[in-house]
Amino acid sequence: MITVLAGGVGAARFLTGLTAVVDPADITAIVNTGDDVELHGLWISPDVDTVTYTLAGAINPETGWGLAGETWQALDALGRYERARPSGSRAGATWFGLGDRDLATHLYRTARLAEGARLSAVVAEIAAAWGVGVRLVPMSDDRVQTMVTVDEDGASTEIGFQDYFVGRHHDVPVISLRFAGADDAHPADGVLAAIRDAEVVVICPSNPLVSIAPIRAVPGIEAALRAARERVVAVSPIIAGAALKGPADRMLAELGHDVSVVGVARLYAPIASTLVVDDADADRAGAVEAEGVACVVVPTVMTGRVEAAALARAVVGAR
Repeated sequence: MITVLAGGVGAARFLTGLTAVVDPADITAIVNTGDDVELHGLWISPDVDTVTYTLAGAINPETGWGLAGETWQALDALGRYERARPSGSRAGATWFGLGDRDLATHLYRTARLAEGARLSAVVAEIAAAWGVGVRLVPMSDDRVQTMVTVDEDGASTEIGFQDYFVGRHHDVPVISLRFAGADDAHPADGVLAAIRDAEVVVICPSNPLVSIAPIRAVPGIEAALRAARERVVAVSPIIAGAALKGPADRMLAELGHDVSVVGVARLYAPIASTLVVDDADADRAGAVEAEGVACVVVPTVMTGRVEAAALARAVVGAR
C-alpha cells in the first residue's frame, strides 16, 4: 500500500501519475482540509475536490482546479446583489469562483454534513460518485482552519486561507500561520493506520507550509510520520529556488525559511528520510543530504501524465 499526503494541484497531478504505476486500490491519499471554507452556507473543500476531479479526469486542464466545460451563471447572477449588499455583509460574495456544476458537489457535501455524516464518509461518497479508485481521506473529520496573518499597509490582519489565496490573490506579505482547531482535532479514521502500514509514504509536491503543515498539525499524525520516517519520501515543490505554481516560494521567504530544496529538506527532515528534487537542483544534492535526508535527483516537472508517471515510479522506488 502507498500512502500520500496531499494538497491540491501538485498532489493531484502526482496522483494521476501514481495511478498509472500502482493499482489505485492500493493508494490512500490523506488530503489537507485546512483550506476548507464555508461560503454561501456551503462547505467547500478545495483540495479534496481538486484531487477528486483530477483523478476522475474532469478537472479544468487550463486552471488545474474546477471542472472542465464549467459555466458560471449562478456566480454572474450573484453580482446583481453587490450594489444592494449592506456594508460589512458577506452575503452573495463573488470573489470565490464556484461554477454551476461544481455547486452540486458543495450542495451534496453540505447536506450530508447537516445530516450528521462525518466528512470522511462524505469524501468517500463523492469520490465513489466520480468513479475515483484511490481511497481519499480528509486529514480530520474535525474543523481545522488555516489562518494567515498578513501585512496590509503596515497593519497585521488575520484572515482565512481562501481570503488570502483567492480574495487577495496571495500577493500580500505573510507574517504568520495558525491552524485553528488543530490542537483539539483527531485524525480521521484510518489515517494513522494508513501511515503505519504503508510500504511507502509520499509527501506530494505541495506547499510545505499550508498544504502539508496543517496535516502534520493534527495530533498523532506527526508522531506517526516520525515513526515511519525511513519509509517516507518527500517531493520538493521548489525547483531552482521557485515554486511552479502558487505562493510557496514567497511564503517560505516571508516566514524566514530558505527558499530552496535545502530549505524544504530542513522542513521535512524530522519526518522524511528521502527528498526527491528536480534535475535543476542537482548541484544542491550534497547540501540536501547535509540536512540528514537522502537526495534523489530526477525530472519533477509534471507537464503531462507520462511525466507524472515517471516521477511516481522514481518516488516509489526511492526508499
